[in-house]
Amino acid sequence: MLGGAAAIFAIGAAPPSRATAMALTPRQSRGPFYPVSLPLDSDNDLVHVAGRKHAATGDITDIFGRVSDISANPLPGVLVEIWQCDAHGRYHHPRDNNATPDVNFQGYGRYTTDADGGYRFRTIKPVPYPGRTPHIHFALSGVGVRPLVTQMYLQGEAGNQHDALFNALGRSGRRLLVELRGAQQPGAVFQGEFNIVLARS
Repeated sequence: MLGGAAAIFAIGAAPPSRATAMALTPRQSRGPFYPVSLPLDSDNDLVHVAGRKHAATGDITDIFGRVSDISANPLPGVLVEIWQCDAHGRYHHPRDNNATPDVNFQGYGRYTTDADGGYRFRTIKPVPYPGRTPHIHFALSGVGVRPLVTQMYLQGEAGNQHDALFNALGRSGRRLLVELRGAQQPGAVFQGEFNIVLARS
């Protein structure tokens, strides 16, 4: 499993001021490919599968961020789940036969936010899926918060303008865009910060 809050905030931005109310992260569809059964290896490193010596195909990317409420208070103990297609454009799901699967890609990962609301994943840069622009699915749940399913998109990706689910969000879709930059941690090509705002229950 990857490092915790110290590693996250060494390369992330400072938490926002609590003086300003924050907009909730927009909701999106779970999609048809949430895992039917969770993989035996379901940690926050999706590019290395236990028992396999090779890393996943694709540009290794660190995605990290902070989960907070609308007052910018951190939300510790929130389960953050992600899933996405592999570099060949296939989900690890029995109903998806889009391409030959990358058996070295975990496809799904989870991480529980730390005391500062921080989370971190090592995965691959998302690639297009038929009919969809590159994206990563997120699901968040925990005590005292309203569950959220959403999707993360890439800033400047040409396919965004043709993606119906992304464009249905209108202006609020900008809160789901992440700019990928050169990675600061060894072993990765890119990194991106995706901060998430949840409603308390």
